[in-house]
Formats: sequence, C-alpha cells, structure tokens
Amino acid sequence: MTSQTLNPSILSALAEFEKSTTPSIWSSLDKKQVLADMRIRLNDPFQVNQGGEPFCGPVSILFELVRKQPLKYVQICRSLFETGGFQGQTMRIQGSIRLCQSRGRLRMSQADWMVLATLRESENLIFPVEADAPTIIRNIAGMTKSWEMKGWTKQVLGFQKIKYFHTYIYGEVEALNETAAAIASGGVAFALITAAGLLGNKKVFLPYPTHWIPILGNISIQGGDWLNKERGRISLDVYSWGRKYHIDFDEEPFEDYFWGVAIGV
Repeated sequence: MTSQTLNPSILSALAEFEKSTTPSIWSSLDKKQVLADMRIRLNDPFQVNQGGEPFCGPVSILFELVRKQPLKYVQICRSLFETGGFQGQTMRIQGSIRLCQSRGRLRMSQADWMVLATLRESENLIFPVEADAPTIIRNIAGMTKSWEMKGWTKQVLGFQKIKYFHTYIYGEVEALNETAAAIASGGVAFALITAAGLLGNKKVFLPYPTHWIPILGNISIQGGDWLNKERGRISLDVYSWGRKYHIDFDEEPFEDYFWGVAIGV
C-alpha cells in the first residue's frame, strides 16, 4: 500500500494533526519525526517494531491497530502526542508526567515508543518504564501477562468478545481452530510462545514462555497417525520484530513452544 492509496479520512487526520498548534507533552519527541514514522507505518504496518525494548505484548497490539484500524491509530497517536493519553473502549489510558518528560536513548522509532511505552506503563504498578533503565529493570517492566493482552485487545482494539486459551499441557489444536475462525471473521489472535524455538528454530532444553506474537493466518493443521508413527504438522504465519515469519513444525515440538493464545472478535 502506498500513501496515494490511503483512505482520504486517514490523510485528512494526518493533515489535521500536522497543522495542529497544540504543543507536545513529550519532552523527547519531535513532531515532524513522529509524523514521518506514522506515515511509514501506515504504508507498511510491518515497520512497527519493538526495537531493543521488551515490548512484545504492546507491539503486537500496535501492529494490529495499524493494520486493521489505521484511522484510529492516527487518532490515538495525536491524542498521545498532545495530551499524553487516549480514550480506550471503557477507560482512559494515560502516560505519567514522568514518562512524558523522560529523556534517553530510544531503542525504536519515536512514534512506536510513544504508544508502546504508554501501554506498558499503564499496566505497571511497581517498575517504571524508562528508556535508559538498566537491562534487568527494562526486562521486568516489559513483561506482559495474558490478562493485559486481553485488556488491550478490548481497550485499544475495541473487540468485545475476548478469550484466552491456555495450552501449557494440551489444547493447541482447539486454540488454533478458534484462532482460524476468529481471523476469518475479522478478529485478532496473539500467541504466547518460546521465541527461540518457534522463531529461531533452536532446540530449547527447558522451554518457557518468552514472547507474544500476532497470528496472521494461513493456519494448517495436519493430524498424525500414532499407530503408524506418523507425526502431525502445524504451520501458520505470524508477525514479530518487524517482519512476517512462517512457522512450520512437527506437532510435538510445536506444542513444546506454544503456551497460549488471546483472541478478540
């Protein structure tokens, strides 16, 4: 998609934001750069990237926001830039004065930081979100739980029916079938996985959940035959770290690295 193919309402919202004289509440953000970042993402949602921050949960939400609701994305960005927060489905999500006035080396684009840091901070009760915080603090502050994904799916993306399927022991096939149905009806799905296993194709000795990713679709589940020692096979397309991945695994290792999925329809 090119800028010429953007919906006129999106172009109009961008122009109004650009002309607005309301000053930014963010000390470290430049309006021209934020707008440039936004245009790049509106033309190609795969440019959304968590960079060097552990924001996999929020970036999954942001990716689907840009991809499925670009006008709402522009509106949220403008509200964040000018007021430090935005109105969710039933509550306001507001960045703290500390966050908005913080300065430091951002490990991602300015537009992505503005949204992702606000989402992440809104759920943190103890650890603040700071660009220059020590790595261990950033990793703890950036951890995303399943109920937070469900909350953002409702508040940011506006979906009313939210489900979460735990697949720690079993249930992968049921969860993926529900995911395929949700995506086909215009919904979204976010999987919790062991990234080194499913995305890095590495054998993980003691797998544990490390990463949230949006499931894009193209889901294929081929059942195995235990009696004939034939393995099942699972494949699907996902987004992570600014690109599309095609996951294609035998059923057994896939189950080891797939921990659950949050679905919104």
